[in-house]
Amino acid sequence: MADAAPKARPRPISPNIQLDGGIWRWHFTMFASILHRASGLGLYVGALILMWWALALASGPDAYGTFVTVTGSIFGKVVLIGISACAFYHLGNGLRHLAWDSGIGFEIKTADRTAWWAIGFGIVATAVFWTLIFWAGAE
Repeated sequence: MADAAPKARPRPISPNIQLDGGIWRWHFTMFASILHRASGLGLYVGALILMWWALALASGPDAYGTFVTVTGSIFGKVVLIGISACAFYHLGNGLRHLAWDSGIGFEIKTADRTAWWAIGFGIVATAVFWTLIFWAGAE
């Protein structure tokens, strides 16, 4: 008589989607990781706006005027400020990842602290950047 096939064990569920809440405790670095991905998406939107600017510039005064009107509106400025915040945060967090690539900063306290620094850098650099733009008289 042939041996019966071994009984299949149930496949494990990913720790982050288990019904009991999983085994991962929320860490601030998780938020920083999600924010890094979101800022990358914001930079993609910024690249599309940059493409729109180049096409409007090449299309003549009417198209460029439309671009300036849209980006000069309150909504347009909020979008541009958001894109610059994405750029500065992405830069700060990219430097953090660069340090990780060289084997520095993996301790939990250091990783949390550098996540805060990257977010702080994004906020402060965005504020300074736009203060200088508005101070220079750009509308």
